[in-house]
Amino acid sequence: MSEAMRVAPIQIAMWSGPRNLSTAMMRSFSSRADTFVSDEPFYGAYLKTTGDPQPMADKVIADMDCDWHSVTAALQGPFPDSGPDGTPDDRTIWYQKHMPHHMEGPISISDFPDMRHAFLIRDPVRVAASYAAKRSAVNADHLGITRQRAYFDIITQTQGAPPPVVDSADILSDPAGVLAKLCAALGITWDPAMLSWSKGPHPGDGVWGAHWYDTVNASTGFGSPPGPLPELDTAYAQVADACRADYEALKAHAIRPTR
Repeated sequence: MSEAMRVAPIQIAMWSGPRNLSTAMMRSFSSRADTFVSDEPFYGAYLKTTGDPQPMADKVIADMDCDWHSVTAALQGPFPDSGPDGTPDDRTIWYQKHMPHHMEGPISISDFPDMRHAFLIRDPVRVAASYAAKRSAVNADHLGITRQRAYFDIITQTQGAPPPVVDSADILSDPAGVLAKLCAALGITWDPAMLSWSKGPHPGDGVWGAHWYDTVNASTGFGSPPGPLPELDTAYAQVADACRADYEALKAHAIRPTR
């Protein structure tokens, strides 16, 4: 599509903590015929800046643009001219999966004033338990919830209204109802195609998917509602406790299920 013909895309920035249904949400939006997705575009810059010893860090840095400013410029447009498979792209929505804890450089949510921001949250006990299952070292900053709350407050103040918040547990209990309300809050049409996707890796996945995306790669849709909160070892419990107040503050604004 020529630049003269291209409609300005709707850019959605979804700010999520890790281990938080974020890849399933990316799958959900990528199932729409009108939507292009970007997977954690600041991950490489974060790893290069912080030296955080995350799995596959060297491969991620080598695979990505790690310059904060050029990544920001790319995300602000123009809209990509082709899909991940190289086919001509006439999609009009650009869904960007962002991790607040990655934002350790000179860029913040304030650098994206024209995007439609939303926040995906999850009980910190479940997030910490997910890290524990991977036997990964984690601290409260890794969960990103404190920065999620700070970013939520910034958008609320600058836009004059709170942005939409969705809790992963609510999505799993009522995918169609919560996603339909989220789409309405973002000013886009609800598309039932968002409820399912093809199994396996997807073209838009980051290279780190080989380590982290095993569960979502085995799925074709949202899973069952979560059971009781898991028990945590002391170190992981302390991480979850440190994030509790910020999670509850965000949860107060979450879109409610319809059932």
